[in-house]
Amino acid sequence: MIESKIKVLRQAAQVSTTSSDKIWCVAAGNEDTINNVAYEAIASKDKIKILFREHVSVKEAFVRKKFDLMMLYGDETKIRDLSIICKENGGAFLKIAPYYVKNEPNLLLLVAPENLIKRFIGEVEKKKTNLTLILEDKTTGFIEADVYLTARLPKFIRDIIDPLFKVTDVVLTTLLISVPMREDAEKIKEISTHNNIFIVDFKDILKED
Repeated sequence: MIESKIKVLRQAAQVSTTSSDKIWCVAAGNEDTINNVAYEAIASKDKIKILFREHVSVKEAFVRKKFDLMMLYGDETKIRDLSIICKENGGAFLKIAPYYVKNEPNLLLLVAPENLIKRFIGEVEKKKTNLTLILEDKTTGFIEADVYLTARLPKFIRDIIDPLFKVTDVVLTTLLISVPMREDAEKIKEISTHNNIFIVDFKDILKED
């Protein structure tokens, strides 16, 4: 079962006083938002390392939802600047302090539209799989959505339908969770994949870093 967010609040003071110049972060949102973050990160390549960038397309019913995400590592002050840029453009941004990496087991990063995250949480609860929610953030801007089956329709119908979905308010959620048991972490990865959720196992990031 999911533990209370009170644990996160109790840890906040410890995280804020952790002595470290470098942290990890993830930015998520529409393509323009992440382009703005990427531009600033590249301009500060002596202080920031881009670990990866992904263009994600999720098909759900007849709708295709598109978003970008980027994970970075580097100077804490510069990452704070990137978070401001991301949030001002409606994106979601998580700053992952070394405290979490050192003290939380089996860290997993999840990014997906909010409705898919809620469905994922429901399935995890049903399977009685233990996890702790560490960090969460949501987009306040739009991500692109369209009807992917409209390619088969006449152009005049596509011209009517597509704009309706491209302005649909789709909230993107980013989560950082920890899982006590490695076996449960693998189960959660399977559930995430089944629910079209983009997931990163933090141990793989540490190997690359």
